Amino acid sequence: MEHLDDQERQEVWTNIKDALFNDHIDQFRAEFLELHPYDQARIFEDLDEEIRMQIYTYLSPEEVADVMEHIDYDEIEPFFTEMTPAFAAQVFAEMSTDDAVDILNELDKDKVASFLTIMDDDAADEIKDLLHYEEKTAGSIMTTEFVVVKAGMTIKEAMVHLRTEAPDAETIYYTYVINEDKRLVGVISLRDLIISEEEWLISDVMNERVVSVSVGEDQEEVARMVRDYDFLALPVVDFQDHLLGIITVDDIMDVMEEEASDDYSKLAAVSDVDSPDENAFASAKKRLPWLVILLFLGSLTASLIGRFEDTLDQVAILAIFIPLIAGMAGNTGTQALAVAVRGIATGEIEKQGKWKMMMREAGTGIITGLSCGVLITLIVYIWHENFFLGVLVGLSIFMTLVVATLAGSLVPLLMHRLKIDPAVASGPFITTVNDLISILIYFGLATAFMNLLI
Repeated sequence: MEHLDDQERQEVWTNIKDALFNDHIDQFRAEFLELHPYDQARIFEDLDEEIRMQIYTYLSPEEVADVMEHIDYDEIEPFFTEMTPAFAAQVFAEMSTDDAVDILNELDKDKVASFLTIMDDDAADEIKDLLHYEEKTAGSIMTTEFVVVKAGMTIKEAMVHLRTEAPDAETIYYTYVINEDKRLVGVISLRDLIISEEEWLISDVMNERVVSVSVGEDQEEVARMVRDYDFLALPVVDFQDHLLGIITVDDIMDVMEEEASDDYSKLAAVSDVDSPDENAFASAKKRLPWLVILLFLGSLTASLIGRFEDTLDQVAILAIFIPLIAGMAGNTGTQALAVAVRGIATGEIEKQGKWKMMMREAGTGIITGLSCGVLITLIVYIWHENFFLGVLVGLSIFMTLVVATLAGSLVPLLMHRLKIDPAVASGPFITTVNDLISILIYFGLATAFMNLLI
């Protein structure tokens, strides 16, 4: 199946619409099911509720489940609300367990309880087992649809078992090996199963060095492990090494997108990136808390400038350089912040060491501060023909850039040490704090060397 562009999708939609309006069920099914589930979902999202209700009667719960798995979880609730409860429960039962759990976590708890009551007992039990895990942990994103073999099986027995279980498994490229106590003891790839002799034992062929994650591990750490080891799947175990589930790479991609979006929104001082469907009030409600905090911090900056009113009265020209120095402090701090947050998120800081990173950032601050300080000193001197004013501004820029660089990298490290998400040391927050620092440095130096400026 090829990916459809907007024009091709529109052409297919026209054919599907004609089939729907003329009640040509076979034609509709042929056109719709020919598409990849991703393209089915994009078309499905654009339909009116009345047409979707008609489609529910033309497709089986299993076919609808394929569509639902390709719709964003935060936009999916209306679709399950408009289905009949019995049909919605069947759709959940046909979905991958981890996808069903992710969607149910977005729904009202009363609706979840209703669906689980109607659902087939086996499917409901699997979903309930995953629902009790804390969100954003390995347990919450794992699937229980995987294939295991026992260490004492022969290759032939394992292949027969694999053929039986494969249709319901999330992936079969890795087959995990358990012992009689259901503890994870090894892993064997599909390739090794195929090329091994039928009479060989699984225990003789399997790899005993299995990389696994604890069920309570943070999903961001799980994503980092999948990236580092290039796994297609990762087993999830409890504290006794019992195999509970697996996390596949497609779920990790969703996690990485979610974490990146979350970090970006925090860096922008927004509680969550605005949804295009949100109204102005909902969007403002998310942004206001941070803006109010920043407003008070900004007031401190204004109050600090007021403390140096006498200095400004004597040398009024100092005022024109306030935006320059404050802006440079904010920009430098934000750059250092971005480097530090990324280093923490990717684990690079843990590899190279916090002290080494701080020394590198200090060196960066000194070099950039010295370069910008010398340059602005020459510019101010030529512009205003006042050497001491140029030196004051240049020295202020130098000190400000060094301090701002250190602050931008140190604050995220401290937050990380205190088990606080370092992304909340957001750009606007660091910028405002560095404004305070830069103003204090600038006017402190101006006051100290006032006799040279007058």
